[in-house]
Amino acid sequence: MEGKKRSELGVELLETSILGIKKETGDGFKTVMIETGRGRVECRYYAAEGASKAVIMVGGKGVGFDTPADGLYPRLCVDLLDCGISSLRVRFRYPADLAEATMDVLVGIEFLKGEGISGFGLIGHSFGGAVVIQAAHNESAVKTIVILSTQSLGISPISNLAEGVSALLIHGDKDETLLSGSSVYAYFLAHEPKKLTIYEGVGHDLAEVSDEVYKEVKSWIEDYLK
Repeated sequence: MEGKKRSELGVELLETSILGIKKETGDGFKTVMIETGRGRVECRYYAAEGASKAVIMVGGKGVGFDTPADGLYPRLCVDLLDCGISSLRVRFRYPADLAEATMDVLVGIEFLKGEGISGFGLIGHSFGGAVVIQAAHNESAVKTIVILSTQSLGISPISNLAEGVSALLIHGDKDETLLSGSSVYAYFLAHEPKKLTIYEGVGHDLAEVSDEVYKEVKSWIEDYLK
């Protein structure tokens, strides 16, 4: 991953290169350690045999491999294998730095390209929503994005995504961490195809509607990526 790119925020995305990759077998996935010039990016890789499409999933400002909606990410990772779609969960090195976190996702994309992947979906929750938008703005192989309970800072590049890149936005109207207006604003900026779902009585983590969110996100990925 060479060269610097600029986000709509005026943030200069960071230049780095992949120096080495180490894989270890885990519980239903492979732990992937990607060494870069800016440190190690840790991932969990669910590889579908012969896959050409993959989804990258990121959380928010939490520590580790956090996931919204009562285990949404590991559930999706396993079930998308049956659809012939690989998945990569990326752990942020600095889960509050937009430029660094965006670089983590772009590094994950470069790793997957080396695995034969040519089309990508990106899913991000909370802070990760802005990260996903920034990454899609800088990578033409991204075909669809799913934004869950997003923050507003850093989402403006959604208006300039390539033609045909689809966007699903989900939020709860009782989110006291990040108001649902952030997703409404992102939806307004996004071009078609796009969809906005606001769940009534639901908080930031979307746990109250975990099954509904799972079905909606999985269906969206199947329709717009596969």
